Amino acid sequence: MRKYLTAFRVLIPVILLAGRLAAQNTDSNRITLDDLSGAPVQAIPAPTSPKPERVFDKKFFVVMGALGGAESMRFTSRKLVLDHEFAAGAPWVTSLPSNQHMVAKDLVLYASEFLVAYEVKKSHSWLPGDRFIRRLWWAYPSAMTAIHVKNAVGNIRTHGPGGCTSVECAMQMQ
Repeated sequence: MRKYLTAFRVLIPVILLAGRLAAQNTDSNRITLDDLSGAPVQAIPAPTSPKPERVFDKKFFVVMGALGGAESMRFTSRKLVLDHEFAAGAPWVTSLPSNQHMVAKDLVLYASEFLVAYEVKKSHSWLPGDRFIRRLWWAYPSAMTAIHVKNAVGNIRTHGPGGCTSVECAMQMQ
């Protein structure tokens, strides 16, 4: 029952985000010339409203992909550090957290960051100063990418007690 609840919590944000993406790219409203071949022709001026700005572009996917990669690197390196410390008998690691729980938690975190970046980049008619705010959509994901990479590198450089990097070395120190 708990697995289904975790899966439900993870799938709902993903489905909501995918639904918004699918709704943004509909081509079903286009009319071809074959559909109009028997209809009378009447000149209608083109609408003056500007084309809506695309939120999901190359820049968005590059920045959010870098954030996802940095979070994955931090998650993997931290999990390896915990595994090695637990195997070495470190007293501060009493048990290992389950992979499913950690992946679900980090996936929900990434989904929320993805959604916030999307909402900041999307135009809002009700928001004063919207053009200026939309230009800074990349600031938070870029800052978090740098932080996650720094944490991952710190995890990778973690040494055992006394500078030892292996269990055998630590055993010889005692």
